[in-house]
Amino acid sequence: MLQEMGYEFEVESANIDEKAIRIDDPKELTLALARAKAEALRAQFLENAILITSDQVVVWNGEIREKPQDEKEAKEFLEGYNTHPAQTVTAVVVINTATGKQAQGVDIATVYFSTFSEKDIREIIEDKSLFEMAGGFTVEGELWERHINKIEGKRDSVIGLPKEL
Repeated sequence: MLQEMGYEFEVESANIDEKAIRIDDPKELTLALARAKAEALRAQFLENAILITSDQVVVWNGEIREKPQDEKEAKEFLEGYNTHPAQTVTAVVVINTATGKQAQGVDIATVYFSTFSEKDIREIIEDKSLFEMAGGFTVEGELWERHINKIEGKRDSVIGLPKEL
């Protein structure tokens, strides 16, 4: 997404223990995780840089969902999207390493899916990509796009980096 916007960038992993940060409010949780990632990475950048970190969770029927841990949980997630929409909560933290100036924000979008059949669920789980995504889904690729009925909010927010923030 940043490349599409014309920016040169490097991707770095923060290597933080995300499970050690637990907050019940999804907005506060994602902000705390994005801040922790920023602080973990900040020392690595000695030259002037703009550091952007983000985190995302999915809220389904009032429950915070992160990446599914196994096939059973992935199946439960997908079956749940048959009855209730998924709300993505994405936090972004931006730090100018030269000045220390910071900005942050949270964006929310809601995804409504068509019904996932047992065959669809098997196909999606066999693809394995859902294990790398908050809530076990994305809106990218034919496998997923055919199941999206409607997105309330911005598509880039669902993908994980809301441009407007």
